[in-house]
Amino acid sequence: MAADPVEKRALAPLMEVFASMQGEGAFVGEAQVFVRLRGCPLRCRWCDTPASWAAATDAAVRIASLREPREEPALATPFQAACWVAECEPGEPRTVSVTGGEPLAWPDFLLALRPLLKPRRMHLETAGAHPRALSRVLQAFDHISLDLKPEADLDPPEEWSESPAELHAPFRVPSKFGGEERERSPVSAGEWRAARTACLRLVAGRDACGKIVVQGGREAREYTHLFDEVEEFAPSLPLYLTPVTPLRGIEAASVQQLEEVVELARDRGLSVRVVPQIHRMLRIP
Repeated sequence: MAADPVEKRALAPLMEVFASMQGEGAFVGEAQVFVRLRGCPLRCRWCDTPASWAAATDAAVRIASLREPREEPALATPFQAACWVAECEPGEPRTVSVTGGEPLAWPDFLLALRPLLKPRRMHLETAGAHPRALSRVLQAFDHISLDLKPEADLDPPEEWSESPAELHAPFRVPSKFGGEERERSPVSAGEWRAARTACLRLVAGRDACGKIVVQGGREAREYTHLFDEVEEFAPSLPLYLTPVTPLRGIEAASVQQLEEVVELARDRGLSVRVVPQIHRMLRIP
């Protein structure tokens, strides 16, 4: 029997499911279970999980099960993912943080996963580049962690090929979801501004936070437009500045640089805190 079209759309490639402590943002230090999806068209120069960029569906998903850690085929249904979450929880049900990659590449998967994980809280970690997908899944999440990225930190996006051969799997990353064209990533500064402001409007007044990675060698003024947009479209959104973890030639931010960026946010009456990646400091996943 052929698979139902809706069921096919709900498939997504996973990279790992594991229990750990939240390392960033508003819930830093909280015990959570993480569902990391594969596939991200963005190319942030300071990305600490570039292995998640490819939507290779013939790869494996690492499941940190308490019974026996193992690997399974990456392409999974929401039901499989929910079962893996339960396997990884060491005690009472935890908040589930869906991360990536870019989870908004798989909106049907996210929508189908929500009812399977009740009554757990669900958090979404997203780059904020795809407001149409965010609007579809917004009600499925209890908290949104929204990245705000200066364009200088981004290389041009690499959208997925429509060729199964280039994906190394007999599964086609769909160009459409539910009859809609798959949302393309911003390229120009104008497109990025439009995407950011649309996402800020969506999360304004909700349980959400904004995260800004600060890397060394940047002038504080390069972050001005991000704070201007938050002030205009989501002034109550708490902001978390994350000093970049040095890697692949990316420099750490200096204390002076962080202080200057903090003052830009404070000048606008925004709530801002500096929080390093504690999972990197603790050397945990």
